Amino acid sequence: MASSRPALIALTALAPVSWGTTYAVTTEFLPADRPLFTGLMRALPAGLLLLALARVLPRGAWWWKAAVLGALNIGAFFPLLFLSAYRLPGGMAAVVGSAGPLFVAGLAALLLGQRPTPRTLLTGAVAAFGVSLVVLRAAGALDALGLLAALAATVSMSAGTVLTQRWGRPAGVGPLALTGWQLTAGGLLIAPLALLVEGAPPALDGPAVGGYLYLAVANTAVAYWLWFRGIGRLTATQVTFLGPLSPLTAAVVGWAALGQALTPVQLVGMGLAFGATVAGQTGGRSEAAPRTFRFPGRNGRKDSMDLTDGALRR
Repeated sequence: MASSRPALIALTALAPVSWGTTYAVTTEFLPADRPLFTGLMRALPAGLLLLALARVLPRGAWWWKAAVLGALNIGAFFPLLFLSAYRLPGGMAAVVGSAGPLFVAGLAALLLGQRPTPRTLLTGAVAAFGVSLVVLRAAGALDALGLLAALAATVSMSAGTVLTQRWGRPAGVGPLALTGWQLTAGGLLIAPLALLVEGAPPALDGPAVGGYLYLAVANTAVAYWLWFRGIGRLTATQVTFLGPLSPLTAAVVGWAALGQALTPVQLVGMGLAFGATVAGQTGGRSEAAPRTFRFPGRNGRKDSMDLTDGALRR
């Protein structure tokens, strides 16, 4: 558990780096056409595992607060993002998601008093532009429902990030328990939707079991614990500027493991997005420090989609 700021940022950055591997694992190892079941298998087992480790349940107002955060960060975010990725042309969902720092900057100004600087807004725009160069392919007709779903997913995760920082944690409760509450609440919200839309769970072979174990433990339980831990110690905009590392990691994994070529334009975009990520960690000194409030008591379609189409499928 490092206490220095650079080490804290590096540990928090492991979360979006891990999320960047989600699409490769999903397409290579998991059953096809089961995005909601995959979201459920990521969230609920991870949440129950962290609850068993923390052995702390919410009290008082934290029952509904944990439910709200779980819905925003997990329960609504996963289905909306999967829906957008299925209905939009290659990479568009990731581009909309890369605008998260701008949404967080606006919400942080309203709810946390962290006024965004011109540098923050410019850096957010550069990050979104860089990600667009990495993930966008040939233009296609934009689906209105898919675009709305991508926008709603981005707003949902942005609101969850800001509210997580605004509400802090109850006294004596660590980030492990808070993460477990949110993952469990989100998983319970996804469960009936997965059953209604996709039916009974599919039969799982060995690779699928291994893939789901990786997604539940490393990609979700550990990654979201690091993410929410970072939210409690960094500004909201600093945390969200780490988000572009997800599609960048997906592009690198696609090149290294799946034989997907990287064009010069993509390399330029990766440089811009990574530079914006670094700038987002060093340009927020004029913003207010994170508030901490104490209370008593994230498809498996095996088709022609490129790896970076699902890069932000956290």
